[in-house]
Amino acid sequence: MSRRYFLLIFILLSILSLATCQKESKTSLLIYSPHGTELLEAMKARFEEKNPQVEIQFLDLSSQEIYDRVKLERANTQADIWWGASAITFGQAAEEGLFEPYKPTWADKVTEIARDSQDRWYGTFQTPEVIVYNQTALKTEDIPKDWDDLLDPKWKGRLIVRDPVRSDTMRTIFGAMILRQWSAAQTPDAGYDWLRKLDANTKEYTVDGTLLLQKLARQEGVVSLWDLPDVALAINRQKMPLEFVIPASGTPLVIDGIAIIKGTKQLKLAQEFYEFVTTEENLLLAASEFYHPPLRTDIDKAKLPDWLRKIEIKPMPVDQTLYKTNIQDWMRYWDSQIRNQNNR
Repeated sequence: MSRRYFLLIFILLSILSLATCQKESKTSLLIYSPHGTELLEAMKARFEEKNPQVEIQFLDLSSQEIYDRVKLERANTQADIWWGASAITFGQAAEEGLFEPYKPTWADKVTEIARDSQDRWYGTFQTPEVIVYNQTALKTEDIPKDWDDLLDPKWKGRLIVRDPVRSDTMRTIFGAMILRQWSAAQTPDAGYDWLRKLDANTKEYTVDGTLLLQKLARQEGVVSLWDLPDVALAINRQKMPLEFVIPASGTPLVIDGIAIIKGTKQLKLAQEFYEFVTTEENLLLAASEFYHPPLRTDIDKAKLPDWLRKIEIKPMPVDQTLYKTNIQDWMRYWDSQIRNQNNR
């Protein structure tokens, strides 16, 4: 072999070695989040641009999977930040000592229900739940306008639902449907009847929200219930033939939060990332590009994206205490006594 050949090999190995050393010299921050790769990649790129010595890594998991994982890893913490779950799930995790308290600079800019009294988590987004449908499969007069419309027998075998047992979004909807009828008898029975009728129309429970929307786009089912950000992204980014309505009687709003995981070895960096993704600039980006309405009350409404200022979101009152106390029992009952009972 010629000297030129050996020189070329030496240069290539040197470049590879230098690149490896540079990567190894970076500080890693691991994020657990259900917010989807598009939002996470965007925030990763923006943070790393400002902090070139940092490498952001993330795992895109469901909120229940994250809860199980963080709980399992508590003796040997792996991740630094948990970004994305309902206030109820965060509240439960906080009570189990899974979070490192941190009071962000904007702590007084969210309402009391959107923050933990001991600073263990704070709300970032408020997520409306919607009815989603395949717009090419339905006539205008057939589009369901409210939750009860989904119980019409005409939807039998045409409804697809995300498995609610491991989904904060679906547990929120199911819990709200039970609480909506709670005051009359002070029992969940009327709510269970509602869920039985929904189950009778349900063709399938999918393992995640992505598969749910794909199946709707392929008309394996034509109607479902899901959250606005995922549906809007599927329509506007992935060009799926879907559309949504905000139910006329109101929609439960999920308070979606962020927390630092107890035991992180990168506490200061975790706090910097926490602050970074919750700046006004990045919350407005999440609203305009990824359809996540912000919770901070100090954001100028005139700066919100057009889509958010044009839609009317009517919040459905949900007794948070009743929900928090009972939701696990309700879901166990649904899983054992209602799921697929009408299709056996």
